[in-house]
Amino acid sequence: MTETSSSSSSSSSSSSATTTISKDLPSENVLAVERFFEGVGIHASPPPNSTSKDFYSDLFRDLFKVNHVQRGRVSCIVPVLPAVVNYYNGLHGGAVAAIAERASIACARTVVADDKELFLGELSISYLSAAKLN
Repeated sequence: MTETSSSSSSSSSSSSATTTISKDLPSENVLAVERFFEGVGIHASPPPNSTSKDFYSDLFRDLFKVNHVQRGRVSCIVPVLPAVVNYYNGLHGGAVAAIAERASIACARTVVADDKELFLGELSISYLSAAKLN
């Protein structure tokens, strides 16, 4: 497969990025991919507060509704809201991981002292299907 480089720039940014496109790929396929990314907001800028400390923690924490807490066990419900869905209106895979991390830390907190710092060392997720927007 032969590759060639071309430069493209975002309409919302003054910086440019280099994209490598195969010569074997039909131009209509390239255009379809570009339109897809534009349609999902690839050129959109994130909100200004998204760089603040714990922005994403606040977003996910507010989704949880705790049902039951006991030593070594936490049960909660997480609604699928527009803030955490992907292009197909399913729960975003990154949101699933963030929710799993939050729930894991909450569960660990039931058996570990508050003065101990906790972090999730490793997480592996196999996605079978997405939970749909409520």
